[in-house]
Amino acid sequence: MKKTLQYLNNMREAGVIGNYAVGGAMAAAFFIDPIPTFDLDVFVVLPQDASGLLSLAPLYAHLKAAGFQEDKECVVIEGVPVQFLPAYNLLIEEALENAVEMDYDGIRMPVFSAEHLVAVAVQTGRGKDRIRAQLFADAGILNREKLEGILAHHGLEGKWKMWTSNPS
Repeated sequence: MKKTLQYLNNMREAGVIGNYAVGGAMAAAFFIDPIPTFDLDVFVVLPQDASGLLSLAPLYAHLKAAGFQEDKECVVIEGVPVQFLPAYNLLIEEALENAVEMDYDGIRMPVFSAEHLVAVAVQTGRGKDRIRAQLFADAGILNREKLEGILAHHGLEGKWKMWTSNPS
């Protein structure tokens, strides 16, 4: 994992990707007990081409040239399956802008804040997202005011209230 994170930081410094942050279950592990996952979710800001379109093609070409192989929706970087996800909506863009710096074995990396991880889980709305959001709530680590502001800004407060008032 350490080499994977070093490579991601190098790609950012080289301009292959713009800002990035780790999200999903791997990011959650910085705040709550680890949740089984098979990949590292990396949310990225991609450079735009001359037409203003975003494409993962240059990123994948760079990784292929470096000798990394695709595996389904991931690229295996230094033994770790990495799924690159473009910043696809305003909540993800906000989560990227407000990522917190974390340390993994001496490597600094941006990670979605606990509150943004919960908001993304609420927005995504899958069963496993609901469980993850509840784990965060139960752990008592959320800044409730910050979370409520994020949820309200993205129109998610009703869904959150439904999840937390009827956790089953």
